[in-house]
Amino acid sequence: MTLPIGNAAAQAAFLSAMSSGSLHHAWLFAGPEGVGKASFARIAARRLLAEGTAGAPLPPGFDVPDDHPTSRLIASGAHPDYRVLSRQPKDDKTTELARSIPIAQVRALGPMFAMAPSQSSRRVIIIDAIDEVERPGASNALLKSLEEPPQGTIFLLISHAPGRLLPTIRSRCRMLRFEALDDEAMAQVLRAEQPNAPDAEIAALVAVGQGSPGRALRFAGLDMAQLDATLGAIAADGDPSNARRAKLAKLLAPKAAQPRYEAFLDRAPAFIAAAAPGRQGPALRTALDSYDAARALSASARALSLDAQATVFEMAGLVATLAPDR
Repeated sequence: MTLPIGNAAAQAAFLSAMSSGSLHHAWLFAGPEGVGKASFARIAARRLLAEGTAGAPLPPGFDVPDDHPTSRLIASGAHPDYRVLSRQPKDDKTTELARSIPIAQVRALGPMFAMAPSQSSRRVIIIDAIDEVERPGASNALLKSLEEPPQGTIFLLISHAPGRLLPTIRSRCRMLRFEALDDEAMAQVLRAEQPNAPDAEIAALVAVGQGSPGRALRFAGLDMAQLDATLGAIAADGDPSNARRAKLAKLLAPKAAQPRYEAFLDRAPAFIAAAAPGRQGPALRTALDSYDAARALSASARALSLDAQATVFEMAGLVATLAPDR
């Protein structure tokens, strides 16, 4: 497993804590969704468990050979000292995930905690994400384990919104902050994940991702470059005949176009925001007002299931206010 690109400072801080010999029992990996927190947690967990086994010394850093017993057990889902709690499908007939991590999943850790770690001197519990743990029941059940951690147990909690967590949970954890990636790091990640994508598509994904590779990859394959080109044309001349807006609205309205429509709802406000820094006076005020309106429209479109065709036309009209003659 390769360390996620970006957030080298956070990774180095955790490595330093591991090397200190006095690793805190509970960590809160906090930051925007899709920046590599969970991927890093899994890499760190494998290293922590491997270090707790007898055998040849491991290489420096987080590396654990693929043929190491710890690696093989985790890969097969059979490591007795390792658990990942996350939202599960609602039932056997759907892939749709439940809204939260229920108390039953937290309580299922009980038998594990009743015994000492077996394959390693440590056990590692990842909760991805702690924001999604059912409240108050599951949160309170977890809090008991954080207050009185079983011997050798390390909790790695993933949070996209740490401010919303119970203060009692935050206070038991050492927080490690992860930041949004810069454009260069974003492009590096996206090129690795989408090696055949043209440069224009990578650039569009960087823009829509807003520092989150995970977010950007949700829009891979949706021809975001073409969507950006259309928005750019509307912003350049204001689309005085409404032709581009009408065409775009018709293109994104069908049910089959839902993924691109969702992408548009994210991309259009960000497109307007990106135009603001180069403006002054009334032009800046117009861009800021259009951005606020676009964000509100995007939220309402999702919450109220607004008509897609009308929403796209209205949103594109906000983009049109960026035109110089407006």
